[in-house]
Amino acid sequence: MLQTHKTNNNKSSCDIPPISNKYLKMRINNTKYSFKHIAAWLWHHHKKCRIQAVFNVVVGLAQVVLGLLGVDTIRSLTDIATKAKDGDIIMSAALLATIFLLELLLHIASTWIAAVLGVKTQNIMQQFFFNQMLKGKWNGIEKYHSGDVLNRLFGDVSDIVKLMTDVLPTTVIVVFQFTASFIYLYSMDSTLAYIVILSAPIFILLSRIYFKKMRRIVRKIKDSNSAIQSIIQESIQHKMVIKVLEQGGTMVGKLEQRQGLLRKQIKARAKFSIFSKSLVNLGFAGAYLIALVWGLFQLQEGIVTMGVLMAFTQLVNRIQRPMLDFARLLPVFVNSMTSCERLMELEELPLENEAEPIVLSNKVGIRFSNVSYQYTEKGRKVINNFSHDFKPGSFTAILGETGAGKTTLIRLILTLISPTEGKAEAYGCNDNGDRTPANPASINGIELSPALRNNFSYIPQGNTLFSGTIRENLLLGNTNATTKEMHEALRLAMADFVFDLPNGLDTKCAEQGGGLSEGQAQRIAIARAILHPCKVLLLDEATSALDIETEKKLLENIKQHFHDSTIIFVTHRLAVVDFTNDTITMIRQKA
Repeated sequence: MLQTHKTNNNKSSCDIPPISNKYLKMRINNTKYSFKHIAAWLWHHHKKCRIQAVFNVVVGLAQVVLGLLGVDTIRSLTDIATKAKDGDIIMSAALLATIFLLELLLHIASTWIAAVLGVKTQNIMQQFFFNQMLKGKWNGIEKYHSGDVLNRLFGDVSDIVKLMTDVLPTTVIVVFQFTASFIYLYSMDSTLAYIVILSAPIFILLSRIYFKKMRRIVRKIKDSNSAIQSIIQESIQHKMVIKVLEQGGTMVGKLEQRQGLLRKQIKARAKFSIFSKSLVNLGFAGAYLIALVWGLFQLQEGIVTMGVLMAFTQLVNRIQRPMLDFARLLPVFVNSMTSCERLMELEELPLENEAEPIVLSNKVGIRFSNVSYQYTEKGRKVINNFSHDFKPGSFTAILGETGAGKTTLIRLILTLISPTEGKAEAYGCNDNGDRTPANPASINGIELSPALRNNFSYIPQGNTLFSGTIRENLLLGNTNATTKEMHEALRLAMADFVFDLPNGLDTKCAEQGGGLSEGQAQRIAIARAILHPCKVLLLDEATSALDIETEKKLLENIKQHFHDSTIIFVTHRLAVVDFTNDTITMIRQKA
């Protein structure tokens, strides 16, 4: 229930063009991700790093071809040296040296590709997900801790970039190497080729078991890492509170408890990994021993030459090594799959409707019609059946106890959230003497949406400065602002103290305005909002850190500067009412 006290305000109407909404589609709607879903998601994002992946594949395949050519050259050299065949040993040695040199050059090329294109690809991916976070609805990301989000943007993005640019290309190369080496070995001795791959079925079976179990373990480890980062980040942010409450030991204990859980999870991963890899290595070692003995018998019987035997031993290694390489890639692959899941969860967060910004001309009013809002389906209605007309050019003070919905009302105006019920809209007003008709319902309006947000300026409660210089903070309000305009905004915001600082506008602020008092930081934030062109100015307890006299002078400046704008001021101070022509007192709704 609302009680309002209003003063009459003349107005006139004008039409505002309708919004053309364009929705961003959600890519994946499943909450449980199968391999098929992850593969589709990876293919969609793979285009961001396709160049590097193709380069890696081409270089890798070239290395495999050179490697097999080297095996054949060593076989020829050995047979020439043992008189098993005729040939020029110097030419063969020169060919082998050329192969080694080309392999070295390819290794340098692959290292360069990974260093240059790798970081570029990672930057592109981070920018994409960072942009998704900024485009997402205000209340969509709230269920994730900021530390967890940072862990995903850095750790998980790095994992999937490695998957797409390294692991997947390496898998292609490994398959090619295995196939080519097997065919080469088969051409020399089919029996030996079959002996070598005897361990393959065991490897495939263990890989399936390994993948399923390791995926669950890795997910728990990543969640623990996120929890640890969250504890550390929160403790740093609220260091003063922790020190005053003398709870440093408690936070360290909380961190230690989480780290202990992480250690147990890593031990479980290590035990399972060691056990599975040992079985695979035993299988490969057995197959290698059988192949070697078979080759020695062949050599003893004079069926093969020493060069062929050397080729045997190298080819056995080149057949088994791809499987071993794949076994080493499995942990990375599992880790990356889990990272994909975590980033898919972020990408599924609801996005704001994307539409071209609508710039409103002349004066603008905001009208609420029977609006209700609740943050959760079963929660209480923070705002219930609220109707009010913030008339064009008016200065409205919103009063009320804590929890009455004052800040929620500001969020509704800024379309950070949308009404659960009812309608919230903006409407225009011509300043040509044609006043608003007596019936407010006849005023043409447009439903509030993110497309209208460019017409608003907002000064939130508390310290909202970013690390950087004062100039950089002010330019967030208007990137084209001149030094003269910034000086004028600071003067209007009662922030003249900036002119007396040694570096003036180029004075550096630490995180959250560190180095400045709360009142100074608040006034710089007000100057930032003044620089932002707007038709509606919203202030949420924006002068709470100022003394009464400074607040009065500031309100006079704001009223004078924004005389054509609609001003909505959330406050606890009754003195603000003296500067307004409309007052709303909001009452906390019962659960």
